[in-house]
Amino acid sequence: MSTHTESHTGLFIKVWVALLVLTLVEIVLAYIQLGHVAMITLLMGLSLVKTVLIMAYFMHLKFDKPALSWMLCVPMVACMLIMIGYFFPDSYRILEFGP
Repeated sequence: MSTHTESHTGLFIKVWVALLVLTLVEIVLAYIQLGHVAMITLLMGLSLVKTVLIMAYFMHLKFDKPALSWMLCVPMVACMLIMIGYFFPDSYRILEFGP
């Protein structure tokens, strides 16, 4: 096995461990009594970090040309904006829940 392959394997294992740790943090946060806004903000932030790690390393976008990353990121942002617009009216239901 070449050194180049071994270095990538080690890198992928480190990224996988980071994703595992972030997932465990999300699970722990589910059991901690935080406010709704703080909980959603933390979970969305952690999910965003996990998404970037997956896209950068497992989809190999970190090693590709930046133009390809932009070609994938622009439609993803557009899709997110459409989803926010679609689901935002339902977000007011969280105010009905108690602390």
